[in-house]
Amino acid sequence: MENILRPLIVIGGSVLLTLIIGWATDRLMRKADERHNETPLWDLLRRARVPYQLVLCAALLRGAYDESKVLEEHKVAVGRVLTLVLIGAAAWLAIRIAAAVVETTYSRYARVHRDPARVRRVRTQVTLIMRVVSAVVGVVAVAAMLLTFPAMRAAGASLLASAGILGIVAGVAAQSTLSNMFAGFQIAFGDMVRLGDTVVVDNEWGTVEEITLTFLTVRTWDERRITMPVSYFTSKAFENWSRGGAQMTGTIFLHLDHSAPMEKMRERLRDILRACPAWDGRDYGLVVTDSTPSTIEVRALVTAKDADDLWTVRVAVREQLISWLVEQHPYALPRVNATDAALPPGFPVPGRIPARRTHQHDHQPAARPDRP
Repeated sequence: MENILRPLIVIGGSVLLTLIIGWATDRLMRKADERHNETPLWDLLRRARVPYQLVLCAALLRGAYDESKVLEEHKVAVGRVLTLVLIGAAAWLAIRIAAAVVETTYSRYARVHRDPARVRRVRTQVTLIMRVVSAVVGVVAVAAMLLTFPAMRAAGASLLASAGILGIVAGVAAQSTLSNMFAGFQIAFGDMVRLGDTVVVDNEWGTVEEITLTFLTVRTWDERRITMPVSYFTSKAFENWSRGGAQMTGTIFLHLDHSAPMEKMRERLRDILRACPAWDGRDYGLVVTDSTPSTIEVRALVTAKDADDLWTVRVAVREQLISWLVEQHPYALPRVNATDAALPPGFPVPGRIPARRTHQHDHQPAARPDRP
């Protein structure tokens, strides 16, 4: 009977105590979250309750396993498994806690600073810092798991002795990866490109959606994703439309007839922009920028607070100006001449031989000599 009750009491008690402590801790964090609504820290910490309870359960079972008298012939293996679970759960919990602290710090910064560019810059740095922290914690956890095996501890001396050679070999083999990692740090703390920036790379316009230590993802306007190594942004030129401010100026080109009413078109452009919510009201203009024998090139200039609104303004102006010209001034649209132009009287027609003019004396008969 003792052989049955002892394992039940030890294992069941450990699990029950884990559930009670986890429930009590979750209740305290919930009350703290309700009391402090200005910070998301406590709500983010509540998301770590699963690794927290796993750490508690593994620690209790690891400490009380000897008293359970279960699988004594596999005592070493069971103890090592519990130790590995404890290390993995502790690493998971550490990453969740670090993420909660970093996210809370970023939220406070975003509330205080209203500059979108600075907020995106900090967001980029925070994201990369969290990836570095997760990688470091993961490497330390794996190393700690490996050191629980006696064979790994015995091989530690030889591994340390060859660390220099292995480091050189790894550096040469992973040269591209290491360059991308350093480029990722350069992007994060050099403020070259940030999450949410509007960029043009390889003639593709899009928004920076994700930045990691090795690659960067750009979401294009048609919802495609372009994944590029971060070293591209440190070695090649690219356009960053959000750098130094999101305000932008755009142009709309129209090809019209020479008789287009320019003053009326300027008034119509002003009315269109005043009715367009995407126009920021900074500037506008309409001028003739080029002329050909058949048409003129008209450029309308508009402004907007960012690239998305600029696209909306340009589309609206182009559509409404063309519709207005079709309805009110159709003569201003470009035309293709299908017949010959009317020539002035007496103008020689190309390819036709002009008729020979005759004079009055050419048709008179020759004078007869008088008879004697």
